[in-house]
Amino acid sequence: MANGCISTERILNKLDEYLNKNDYDSALKHLLYWLSEAQLSGLGNIELLVRNELMGLYRKLGKEQEALQCVTAALEKTEEMQIQKQVGAATTFLNCATVYKAFNMPQKALPLFEKAKEIYESELEPSDSRLGGLYNNMALALVDLERYKEASELYDKAVSVMSSIEYGMLEVAITYLNMASAKEAEIGLLDAEETISHYLKKAEQILENFDKRDGYYAFVCEKCASVFGYYGYFNYEKQLIERAKRIYEGA
Repeated sequence: MANGCISTERILNKLDEYLNKNDYDSALKHLLYWLSEAQLSGLGNIELLVRNELMGLYRKLGKEQEALQCVTAALEKTEEMQIQKQVGAATTFLNCATVYKAFNMPQKALPLFEKAKEIYESELEPSDSRLGGLYNNMALALVDLERYKEASELYDKAVSVMSSIEYGMLEVAITYLNMASAKEAEIGLLDAEETISHYLKKAEQILENFDKRDGYYAFVCEKCASVFGYYGYFNYEKQLIERAKRIYEGA
């Protein structure tokens, strides 16, 4: 910190370094330190940035109480800063909604997804990756609420957006697995078997052909592995887990 300023680039670069090594403990300590610094300095924009990152980390770690506390604080900060119509606030709404969805509260998530969607679609280019992430996560909540047609439309939008950007194909792989799970939820495992197999093969093809195998690729492999295992692709599940482990160990 110099001259009362905090470098967002410094915060995020160090965070990426920890996450690429799967070092969640250090990542958490890092974020909590900068949260304290931002609060002491009265820098609301930095505090909001750190809280957004904390929400994602708490979600990954399964820390429900801490994640929900962060949601409340982040939403209060957007009101305090009077930025509810800005893109930065939309990102906060999206992250808060994703926390609610992760901890089985889709009914609380959906209004926040809708607020983020309204802002993103009016302020961002149609090819912006943030829109793809929004569509994918919002669709998950809609599936939980048994609104399958709306979810399917958003998944298709997510694939369209993410197919054309760097790293986007990894998100497409995740979306295909989400689409498989949605079809099972809608019509049952037996009737959805052919569709599920189709989506799993498309996701596998992406994971096998993706060249840049770094920490984020490892994270996606971990995330996808359990879905393949759930549908009986045990060997491929094992391959993905071992592949992610090798990447983390070599980081």
